[in-house]
Amino acid sequence: MGVNYFTDEQVKILKANPNVKNVSNKAITYTDQFKEHFVNEYNKGKLPIVIFEDVGLSVKILGKIRIQESSRRFRKQAERLEGFNDTRSTNSGRPLTKHLTKDEIINRQKAEIEYLKQEREFLLELKRLEREVIRKSKSKPKTNTK
Repeated sequence: MGVNYFTDEQVKILKANPNVKNVSNKAITYTDQFKEHFVNEYNKGKLPIVIFEDVGLSVKILGKIRIQESSRRFRKQAERLEGFNDTRSTNSGRPLTKHLTKDEIINRQKAEIEYLKQEREFLLELKRLEREVIRKSKSKPKTNTK
């Protein structure tokens, strides 16, 4: 974040907003419902600043850059397989130190299977396109250059 910290007064104001999940002097976390609402409104053509103002999040407190970055992040999250779920605890890159429940193991395996299916389809499509290009290059009649 750098130099744009929230004052204690701003933190109190932001905590009172139902669209804010958590806020500290350095960072703010929005609710998944707000993120979903934001993307829906954005897709309808509303500007990010207008959407934030409509739900009571002041541009003066947040700043234009924070709103722009949040907008970019929300739209990117909407495209992910996980959606708006917070993946910071699961994508740390560190090995798990806790034992997973059977449901957690099943959910991870389902996600991995879905990923592998998409990867397989991509590779099959790539192979098909390569064959098509090779077939077209072989079938072209050679022209006389003389």
